[in-house]
Amino acid sequence: MPVHHDIKHLRLVLGGANSGKSLFSENLVRQSGRPRRYIATAQAWDDEMRAKVSAHKAQRGTDWITLEAPLDLVGALALAKTNEIVLLDCVTLWLTNMMMAEQDITQATESLCTALGEASCPVVVVSNEVGQGIIPNNAMARAFINHQGNLNQALANVAQEVFFVIAGLPQQLKGHL
Repeated sequence: MPVHHDIKHLRLVLGGANSGKSLFSENLVRQSGRPRRYIATAQAWDDEMRAKVSAHKAQRGTDWITLEAPLDLVGALALAKTNEIVLLDCVTLWLTNMMMAEQDITQATESLCTALGEASCPVVVVSNEVGQGIIPNNAMARAFINHQGNLNQALANVAQEVFFVIAGLPQQLKGHL
């Protein structure tokens, strides 16, 4: 079993939709040898999303503690135990949920980053990189892109390691393996 060192280690895994970032993140978590906690932010409002959630659960297997937290990530992180490792997948859906609930995104981002910095166990955070496409023609989509970019930058600032996954291939942007 691996040695549990660097207890506050935070990794951020970025990528586009269906880039392989969740699978890469799950493998990082498995390699730790720690008990695994999965914090899910998705809300399954339709059949397509329910199928996606089911596929992710099947891919992970049954040896994860799963906590659904579409809005309260700070509270969900506080439940993690020191000997565990947390996979938070994903903050992009959390951001969507927060925007739809008309929450203060700047304050929520600050609170999340503080909670991640104070986490009692290692955490792997999954997020989408959405700033590489065209500028949308509606205000809400532009606000989302701005919030997501600010969130990713804030997370990258507090993370010890940052990865970008494209076509299933991880590229390390920050830190050491």
